[in-house]
Amino acid sequence: MRYFLYFLLATLMILSCSDEKYREESNSKSTTKRTKKIKKAQPLDSINRNNTVAFLKKYGNENRETKAVLHTHFGDIHLKLYEETPLHRANFIFLSKMGYFDTTCFYRVVPNFIIQGGNSENLTTNAMRNSYQNYRIPPEMSVQLKHKYGAVAAARDWEDNPGKVSNPFEFYIIQARSGAHHLDNEHTVFGEVTSGFSVIDIIVNLETGSDEWPLEDVFMRIEVFE
Repeated sequence: MRYFLYFLLATLMILSCSDEKYREESNSKSTTKRTKKIKKAQPLDSINRNNTVAFLKKYGNENRETKAVLHTHFGDIHLKLYEETPLHRANFIFLSKMGYFDTTCFYRVVPNFIIQGGNSENLTTNAMRNSYQNYRIPPEMSVQLKHKYGAVAAARDWEDNPGKVSNPFEFYIIQARSGAHHLDNEHTVFGEVTSGFSVIDIIVNLETGSDEWPLEDVFMRIEVFE
């Protein structure tokens, strides 16, 4: 009888250890699965305020396009992106491929000056900005890259911005035939229009409110290539 009790006790101890090991393995597997799910949910396009330059350098090396077409219901505007401004070129390609600009419109038009786009009242627009932490881009200005007719440049804040860092989400196109050279070395020019100037003229002459926002929204869709 004594041996039987010893045998029973030993069996229970073995089963208890096996059960504990099973729970530990199950917890470990469960944790691993949860970790994988969280990791999988991380966005591949995770640019933010802290990794802006490193991200755009890498993205620019992997995405070498220098041409884009901006579609509107008035027609297309073709753009050339400058390799001399690699961060701004990469940024424009990145936001285009992510579909950010497709949520925006031309929200400011000033005859004999500019048309400006990259913003809207669409909730998706603001959500995408927030998801990227409203990062900023260091300036890439050059005496060779001027605000000539058809120049494409990055908007920026003028107050509390001594470094002249660019707003990555908003850009403008010079519509004035004589250019806008008072903006040289104040904003980064990162491209130019190659065709579609008549479309720019149509947009710039639309009726606006007191805030220079066209009463008729001109939404855009941007594709990049080559």
